[in-house]
Amino acid sequence: MAGALLSAIVERLGSLISSEFKLTVTVKEEVQKLQTKFRTIQAVLNDAEKRQLTEESVKLWLDKLEGVSYEIDDVLDEWNTVMIKAEIEKQQKEFEEEEKAETSTAKKRKVWPLISVPNLFQHRDIAHKIKDLNEKLDEINKEKEMYGFELSRAIEEVVERPKTTSYVDVSEILGRDKVKNDLVSILLGKGTEKEKHPHVISLVGMGGIGKTTLAQLAYNDQEVKAHFEITVWVCVSDPFDQCKVGKEVLESVEHQSPNLTALQSLLDRICDKVRGKNFFLVFDDVWTEDYAMWKPFRDALKSCSQSSRILVTTRKDQVAKMMESSNTIKLNELSEEDCWLVFSKIAFFDKDPQQREELEDFGRQISKKCKGLPLAAKTLGSLMRFKKSREEWRNVLNNNLWELEDVERGLFAPLLLSYYDLSSPLKRCFSYCAVFQKDHVFNVEDLVYMWIAHGFVESKGNIEVEIMAREYFENLAIRSFFQECKEYRRFTRYKMHDIVHDFAQSITKARHLGYSTGSQFPPSTDRSKNLRTVIFFSHSDYNMSNLDQNFSCLRVLTLNSTMKLPDTIGNLIHLRYLDVHFCEEAFSFGKCVLPETIGNLCNLLSLRLGHDWPSRLRIMLPQGIGKLINLRLLTGYCLVIPREIGRLTSLKTLRSLINDEDCKGCKFEELKNLIHLRYLSLYFNEGRLPMITIAPNDRRIESNVLILNALELPQDLEKLCIRNYLGTTMSPTLLASLTNLKELYLLSAIELMSLPPLGKIPRLESLFISFARSLKKVGVEFLGIESENKKEDIKIFPNLKHLEFIDLGEWEEWIGGTRGGGKEDEDCITIMPRLQKLTIQFCGKLKSLPDFLHTTPLQELEIMGCPIIKKHCRRETGEDWRNISHIPFIKLWDYDSETSSA
Repeated sequence: MAGALLSAIVERLGSLISSEFKLTVTVKEEVQKLQTKFRTIQAVLNDAEKRQLTEESVKLWLDKLEGVSYEIDDVLDEWNTVMIKAEIEKQQKEFEEEEKAETSTAKKRKVWPLISVPNLFQHRDIAHKIKDLNEKLDEINKEKEMYGFELSRAIEEVVERPKTTSYVDVSEILGRDKVKNDLVSILLGKGTEKEKHPHVISLVGMGGIGKTTLAQLAYNDQEVKAHFEITVWVCVSDPFDQCKVGKEVLESVEHQSPNLTALQSLLDRICDKVRGKNFFLVFDDVWTEDYAMWKPFRDALKSCSQSSRILVTTRKDQVAKMMESSNTIKLNELSEEDCWLVFSKIAFFDKDPQQREELEDFGRQISKKCKGLPLAAKTLGSLMRFKKSREEWRNVLNNNLWELEDVERGLFAPLLLSYYDLSSPLKRCFSYCAVFQKDHVFNVEDLVYMWIAHGFVESKGNIEVEIMAREYFENLAIRSFFQECKEYRRFTRYKMHDIVHDFAQSITKARHLGYSTGSQFPPSTDRSKNLRTVIFFSHSDYNMSNLDQNFSCLRVLTLNSTMKLPDTIGNLIHLRYLDVHFCEEAFSFGKCVLPETIGNLCNLLSLRLGHDWPSRLRIMLPQGIGKLINLRLLTGYCLVIPREIGRLTSLKTLRSLINDEDCKGCKFEELKNLIHLRYLSLYFNEGRLPMITIAPNDRRIESNVLILNALELPQDLEKLCIRNYLGTTMSPTLLASLTNLKELYLLSAIELMSLPPLGKIPRLESLFISFARSLKKVGVEFLGIESENKKEDIKIFPNLKHLEFIDLGEWEEWIGGTRGGGKEDEDCITIMPRLQKLTIQFCGKLKSLPDFLHTTPLQELEIMGCPIIKKHCRRETGEDWRNISHIPFIKLWDYDSETSSA
């Protein structure tokens, strides 16, 4: 982890040297010294980080280095803050001049205090701090020489990669019967000319989940042995040595060591030996994602019969894709009962029935800690095998896994291999997740912005840092460090396996704190002053006004709904991520006005302000919000769109409430200035509108229409959500002008009587429409077909892949087709040529589906709570069956049914 931190600091030191603000000679010299020393240490850091696992003195040296590095990072951040404030002052002056020019009766406005550029005092202050840190680094640099670090050192010298064989005691394996039978069926299946050859099957899962064991079970199955003429097992591991792998394959085929050394010669002989034969090859523990390493083997093995199979075990989804797997089996955890059987079989070996009865209650609780991971069950079972007393078993139950004798080495070794396969920034991102509680549900957007706040995400060319951060997460997910939560249907959420979380806790440093009930808070002064993250998962009686005194280095702060934001928040100059949830009962008149001091947080990147939904509490931003020129994310349900919104030009994501009462002085056309904005969510009214009745003369209806028509949205917007809009129509030009829009959500537009011409949006990929309870007809206006169009070829919704309608209670007709209805018109129009999934839920009056569906490449159709449509979609007999018969997956659900009808 230190490697990524040092790289970031070296980059910042370089930026400081080349800064437009002239440094004094003394400061520049001290900065250059720091940069040189860090680069010297960087050269041996890889070796040091591996040796810390086995050498306590090296670990202590790294802790010292990391401590000084963080101190330097803070000093550089202070200097950078001064420069940012100078830029804010410059922009403020320009803004005020523009405002004066716009009106002849310029009113006297509040002027913020002038902020000076770095002065002599600030130069002197930073010089002293850097000089002191240089002296600390000198000492660390001298200590480095004592350890004789190497410039590079292989991972295997610290964490040995186990070599696997095909042998297994089948009687010891529990809980894998079904998946083993499914795998054997695939292996024994007959090949066809159409399937990809050679046929590759991949077993994917986290370290310790049992991939190798399952492969061994299949390899030793009697039917499998009888089916294949040649069977070969090769432990590939990392690095992927082509010649070594080739020799092992050939040696298994010929039953003697080959006298060949060149890859070409090895592959030539393998090709000859397996030609036309029914061949079964297991590649166990594949890590490389380099297609060039695999391709020569794939090409050589094409000579075997069509029924041949290659079975691959890997921790990475990407490997399965790279090897062009025809079947990918993701191995899941054992059930709680199967995990108990694995654990108890080992733990109670040689124990008499009375001992088993006395220890079983503790045993079952210990087994639950394994969370279905076979390796954990075996490791803990082996640990308990020689422990006889209840006291010994209680101690194991109450301890953290990494604190138990032999468990860390046996259980975490496979995870260490996955960890060392990560780049340095990814290591920091992974270990950071230890701050969260077990079973925490991760929202990817929240997590990646925390990583960005800490500077974990390296910049790469012109790629936006948010995109890089999401790539980081995907890299961790495909290596099974995160697992998708199946209980979250619409929005993808993730969890971290308990054992993976334990591993993260075993390697993390104590600069991040998650507070939950029962935890000590605040921690000791020595620890709190160095903390960079504080997340409150539950209520605390801590005096929030002391935040700036006790936690001056914070980058990330998350408060729960029982806490009120203090004025002193503005003193946390390093803060990048602020997440505050508000409790409606804590504020009067339905409004929460945030402290003006928030405007002093000039380094802030993410500001999340929310509360339990639904609520009528409106959150008012301070007047000085325009000073947050680095802000990239601003979100909050009922967060009133701020005046001077156009000054927040770094924004990528904005979720806000548009309310004509609270937005006085706000110019909605300023939104067009947010040229970097990619995701915009606008709430036109607070509360849960679908649950209430709107009077025809409600003044909000006209107000909503006027506001929507006044909006000028940035042209590069990719995702737009409009919620609680009360107009009966929507501007046909506003949405059609968003030529880069990919996702559109029209939610709770309860008075909307017709849809705008959304078919004209060229790049739209996903469209979601819900709670439009006044909408009775969806017709050609929705497609954007106009009668005056000539007979040229037209593509409607050319890139739409996902379309969803939910709770359109009055919707009766869906007409989609031609301008005049003739065959000639149909030939000119292509509608939704890329549509993959269509979902219609709780639209009980809808009578039929449009004819054009039969020309779409739909792969999935889901209909729920639509009795008329369900009847019309019956297989073979339904009136709409001819339009949907080509769809592979059709689900027709009743209101209260969990099973599909087709």
